[in-house]
Amino acid sequence: MKIHHLSAEEALASLRSRREGLSHGEAAQRLHEYGENRVERLARPPWYRLLAKEFSHLFALILWLAAALAFFSEWREPGQGMAALGWAVLGVIAVNGLFSFWQEYRAEAVLAKLEALLPKEVTVLRDGERQRLPASQLVPGDVVLLKEGDEVPADCRVIAAFGVRANMAAVTGESLPKGRDAEPSAADGLLEAKNVLLAGTSILAGEALAVAFATGRHTEFGRIARLSQSTGERRSPLHLEIARLSRWVGLLAVLLGAVFFAVGQAIGQPFWASLVFAIGIIVANVPEGLLPTVTLSLAMAARRMARRRALVRHLPAVETLGGATVILSDKTGTLTQNRMAVERLYLAGREDVPAALVPLLRQAFAAVLDIAGHCHSLEWLAAERQFRGDPMEQALVAMADGLAPERPRFERRDEVPFEMERRRMATLHATPNGLRLYGKGALEAMLPVCDRLQTEAGIVPLTPAERERLLAAEIRLAEQGLRVLALAWREVAAGEAKAAWESGLILAGLVGLADPPRPDVPEAMVTCKAAGIRVFMVTGDHPRTALAVARQIGLVDSAQPLLMTGAELRRLSPTQLQLALDAPEAVFARLSADQKLILVQALQAKGHIVAVTGDGVNDAPALRAADIGVAMGQSGTDVAREAADLVLLDDHFATIVAAIEEGRAVYQNLRKFFTYILTHNVAEAVPYLAFVLFKIPLPLTVIQILAIDLGTDTLPALALGAEPPHPGLMREPPRRRGEHLLTRGLIVRAYLFLGLIEAAAAMAAFFFVLDRAGWQYGQVLAWNDPIYLQATTATLAAIIVMQVVNVFLCRDPRQSVFALAWFGNRLIYLGLAAEIGLILAIVYTPLGHSIFGAAPLAASVWLYVLPFAAGMLLLEEGRKALMRRRVRIP
Repeated sequence: MKIHHLSAEEALASLRSRREGLSHGEAAQRLHEYGENRVERLARPPWYRLLAKEFSHLFALILWLAAALAFFSEWREPGQGMAALGWAVLGVIAVNGLFSFWQEYRAEAVLAKLEALLPKEVTVLRDGERQRLPASQLVPGDVVLLKEGDEVPADCRVIAAFGVRANMAAVTGESLPKGRDAEPSAADGLLEAKNVLLAGTSILAGEALAVAFATGRHTEFGRIARLSQSTGERRSPLHLEIARLSRWVGLLAVLLGAVFFAVGQAIGQPFWASLVFAIGIIVANVPEGLLPTVTLSLAMAARRMARRRALVRHLPAVETLGGATVILSDKTGTLTQNRMAVERLYLAGREDVPAALVPLLRQAFAAVLDIAGHCHSLEWLAAERQFRGDPMEQALVAMADGLAPERPRFERRDEVPFEMERRRMATLHATPNGLRLYGKGALEAMLPVCDRLQTEAGIVPLTPAERERLLAAEIRLAEQGLRVLALAWREVAAGEAKAAWESGLILAGLVGLADPPRPDVPEAMVTCKAAGIRVFMVTGDHPRTALAVARQIGLVDSAQPLLMTGAELRRLSPTQLQLALDAPEAVFARLSADQKLILVQALQAKGHIVAVTGDGVNDAPALRAADIGVAMGQSGTDVAREAADLVLLDDHFATIVAAIEEGRAVYQNLRKFFTYILTHNVAEAVPYLAFVLFKIPLPLTVIQILAIDLGTDTLPALALGAEPPHPGLMREPPRRRGEHLLTRGLIVRAYLFLGLIEAAAAMAAFFFVLDRAGWQYGQVLAWNDPIYLQATTATLAAIIVMQVVNVFLCRDPRQSVFALAWFGNRLIYLGLAAEIGLILAIVYTPLGHSIFGAAPLAASVWLYVLPFAAGMLLLEEGRKALMRRRVRIP
């Protein structure tokens, strides 16, 4: 038999323990056998291996190769500026590697928070004497003394209890206090047993003597910790796409470098010239600033999200959220305000708002207000002069105080705490007429213990017909979205056995409590539907209440949505569940937190990108398994927040929708600045092709390429990453899970259209300077020849001028530049100011000349490039006009 099925003495005997506790020798032996009472840490690679991994993937290896070739070239032929190139590439490797290494240690923070929930010390009995020991030294069989305010250090079987109420939310997710006693339990599992206290929970009231039966990794808490570690974080779609893109671009760059090195050797180029050429091709085609730019762009989006009350803990989550196709949302506090109020009363056939029933409540049904005002487990805060505790009980007390402020307050003598399997509670009070029991709970839990009914004419027997009327009233109230409670009372004789208290009660009436939806939720639901995002409600409430609330907020419109309870979900096979999830609208009621993980995995198996909300320790596995875990900032636990990617600072569902809009904008913005940076890659590569194929002087040096990739273009590219969402963004469907960041259209536009125009301008500027200086084809120019320095500087300047125009062209792939808000993104102008300032510094300062091999340019060179920039603008505007016309034509 399981330990909670046994009596207290049998439980002690099964653990070979006794009420006086273990001896010191027994405890030491068991500590050696079972180990310390700690959250188990699964074996993880040492930090140096994780660090090495981040510096040895394909993209990093290509950059290592480019840096090594640069340093080698500088060693063989000093003064070419290759050392500066090498150091710059090493800096990129360091930034990328350290950022990725930091991400690996997020799991460690989750474990630290889990361990923080366990108490540091505990009071135990050893050889019959009380001792304070580190919680880590607790072993199975130890007898533990627990009182109000204590954290439970291990899974314990209660052997003596005195008015114990425990907060089990950290493990079970249930917010209501749970009564605990020492009697054997018939429940199947530990989570339902009323004589078990679980590690990580806390004692709210009373005192208990308990024997530990599971410690460390063997506890329910330890199981959650292992699951939180073993449920590995899914790599975000952006992470996968950047990895794929890095492999594709990197391999292409190396292949082109090798091919053109061979071509250079075949046409008689000197070895070192061919090597420099190969390095140039690699550097030109590997976007060295890609990962830092993406990271900074995500960080900027995260800051915008923070202003909208969404705190991003995991940067790639910004973009992942934008691809969400399903949101699994809690109801209480997220879709609703978690501010309950009594909306309706049902008193023996009369149903109305409380204010309309005041005459009855002050006469025949005065017991209703007495029950509402006394039967609760709230804590009175004298300094603040208010109650703290469950919002539902606060609403009942507020109703009683509001309708009868002069009502008497009776001393509490005892209680029968709320238990999930009983679904009711009762308190015993001393009144002028003797002891009186006040009880409340779910109607289906109260009807079996009631045999009389309060009416206007007095107390009458509770007949089957009256029971049916009460059940029908409950359904009517639940269908209005109200949480329904039954209130009952009876007189208790002095000395009457406590076990008999909850029998023969008088049912006084039904209370319907409303938790109003947040005012911005209906609009957010409309937005989600327009955006093609399905929202599923996940709640522990009654199915009819959940469905009614879902209809109120617009989550459900159809007559027959999927309405599934946790018990029904448990009976489904994985295939049946996946088929059921094809329903366009779904509400899941009476669902436990661990069943969220089942839903997440089933939806992911169907190809969905899933966002899930959670606030408890037991939500951590689902939060980590989801594509995007969303924790509550106000009501959530530290462990949930550490496991999540996004924390809602205001717990609002509408904040999730706002964050999705920002995430979608990020993905679009990534495409914008990819278009921007890939365009200049063509303009950087063409000069090297011309150098090899036509035996002309090299029009652009490697260090000048790096000046573009890591210098002038960085801030404008980032500014594109800060573009605000366009108005129709949330009327578009989510992108497909497998949709690539670089589409065929983007590549054609960047490489074969904008890139070629920019390359033509760059080469034209190069030859313009050479021609004015009298250069003849075939003439060899030294690398430090003033004419050559001016010509390469003209190439660099032409690319920058074209990119100044290009940043405006890339703001939208279809809309005209002139149709966009000119000051909708002021960062673009800051980026352009920095870009122009940097190119002027390169062209006209001695420091710029020495670092980048540049020389001053005459005004005529700048004027020569301007028509090319205007032509690029006109050609791209023409292309966009054709695209818009194509879209309009059916």
